[in-house]
Amino acid sequence: MKYEVLLPEKNAYVKLVRWQKFFLFLFITGIIYSLYSCFLLRTYYFFYFFSSVYFVICFHKLFLVFRGLIKNKEIKIDEIEILSNRDWPLYSILLPIYKEKEIFNQLYSAIEKLDYPKDKLDIILLIEEDDIEIKELLKNIKLPSYWRIIEIPNFYPKTKGKALNFGLKEAKGVYLVIYDAEDIPESNQLKKAVIGFKKVLENVICLQSKLNYYNPYQNLLTKWFTAEYSSWFDLYLPGIDSIEAPIPLGGTSNHFKTEVLKKLKGWDPFNVTEDCDLGIRIFMSGYKTKILDTTTWEEANSELNNWIKQRSRWVKGYIQTYFVHLRNPFNLVKKIGFKNFLHFNLIVGGNFFVLCFNPIAWISLLIWIFSSRKVYFPNFFFLFITPILLIGNVIFIIINILGVLKRKWYKLIFPALLTPLYWILMSIGALKGLIQFFKNPHYWEKTEHALFIHELSRKK
Repeated sequence: MKYEVLLPEKNAYVKLVRWQKFFLFLFITGIIYSLYSCFLLRTYYFFYFFSSVYFVICFHKLFLVFRGLIKNKEIKIDEIEILSNRDWPLYSILLPIYKEKEIFNQLYSAIEKLDYPKDKLDIILLIEEDDIEIKELLKNIKLPSYWRIIEIPNFYPKTKGKALNFGLKEAKGVYLVIYDAEDIPESNQLKKAVIGFKKVLENVICLQSKLNYYNPYQNLLTKWFTAEYSSWFDLYLPGIDSIEAPIPLGGTSNHFKTEVLKKLKGWDPFNVTEDCDLGIRIFMSGYKTKILDTTTWEEANSELNNWIKQRSRWVKGYIQTYFVHLRNPFNLVKKIGFKNFLHFNLIVGGNFFVLCFNPIAWISLLIWIFSSRKVYFPNFFFLFITPILLIGNVIFIIINILGVLKRKWYKLIFPALLTPLYWILMSIGALKGLIQFFKNPHYWEKTEHALFIHELSRKK
């Protein structure tokens, strides 16, 4: 099977183009000089500048969250609309799995429970050539006739985006959706998507479902993760939708018009957060994404090291996406407009900037607090930095609380109050992702699933 990659200027095979390398060199040199000036010359412009940027990003996110609350434009479909519809087109479902033997039965059951005519389903199971365990498992399972298996050749890069592109090329459906191995979508989600596409303008080619977790109370980490996801998918993305800015997609439960997705050449196989990148490319190409009021339930990562692997990959992918689309900033402004150019910088660039800057700011503040003579920083530094840090963290606490209230996860309000502790973990994952961007940009750190299933088995 011939494999078509994206055009070179649109993928993340090259980390940085020449001018970006030069700019980054100047940027790092400026940071080093600013730190030198800070500690030896007693100038603090570095911290004032970055703290101001931090402040703007925090309030931008709070603005979007409140827009998501009061100007919600997500597409809602009721049961009457579903029962009244008689036209159900062919629907392709891509199921990329890799070393997911333990959770395959749950995935199979979730897909089979979808309330959609079976003769209108085109289910494509994407397995990797070197995944011996799942291949052995499938030998003993007789899949329905509307299931197909595509084996992905074992060559570089080894990413989800590459696997999805193999599936996209073979997809027959009018519409297409992706589900991950641990996903349990609402049974009527496909029907809601079909009706949803009928209710929106022709240039809307993607409907993003909401994601949340079916194991929110497993431990403190899953509680934090659930609060974060609730605010992201129930408030933040609807807020972006409300101002019609570029929406970074979630990695699953995106419903597409297949024909247009093929014209866009699918996903970037070199980007480890291929969903975010595709969301930006959709917008740049003149198309739109809307939020669909339906939920897919996933497994919240409950093991710290596994969680950090996942987070570092997400952040690395955001960094990749940011630099790919800033290769020609003037062209980007021309395509999406200056306002959306600013939103792109704050949404995609801001998400990893805040995570990477947070520990630097807190360490600097601690130095000030424990330095009796305030040798390193003056009182003005304390008066400037502290309110920004405190306000910024209060903002994110408020955002997470609003998210759990929207989902009626009332038992998660107290964990949401401890969000600053969660941010320490997020910053560790972000800094790891930043380092990996330069050292190993296309490496996909595998996230282990079925941890919740294993815990339930132990309890039994």
